Amino acid sequence: MAEEFKEVSSSSEKGTSLQSPNNNVGDLASEYVLLQRRIFIMTLTISAIAVFLTAIFCGLKVSLSILIGAFSGLLYLRLLSRSIGKLGKTTSGVNKVQLVVPVVLFVAVTRLPQLQLLPSLLGFFLYKPSLIMHFLLESRFKQD
Repeated sequence: MAEEFKEVSSSSEKGTSLQSPNNNVGDLASEYVLLQRRIFIMTLTISAIAVFLTAIFCGLKVSLSILIGAFSGLLYLRLLSRSIGKLGKTTSGVNKVQLVVPVVLFVAVTRLPQLQLLPSLLGFFLYKPSLIMHFLLESRFKQD
């Protein structure tokens, strides 16, 4: 029994290396910047399509609300990615500054009669489909 434990522990020690010899910190940082850029561009594209379609089918008031929500979603995504990029370098936790963005959006929508709450919240969450699409496409290309 002790011999089996030694074999299992020695084989698990070989397989638990957290660092790959080919991965460099600079490479990972540039890969993260490229990931941010791809997600940001995909979010901009989805937001532009959503604003265009709502302007045609639902009217300018709804499309303006979605546009304001989409811009605040992009700001939220940018602040969150910046905070995650600093994680481990200068901070040990994720900042909470980005949580101010949805609060300001909600307050602005309730104060301004030109904006509607539901379309602006829908616009705010337009970054989510771009994240889902990006990771679905990425997993599909890795399988091929």
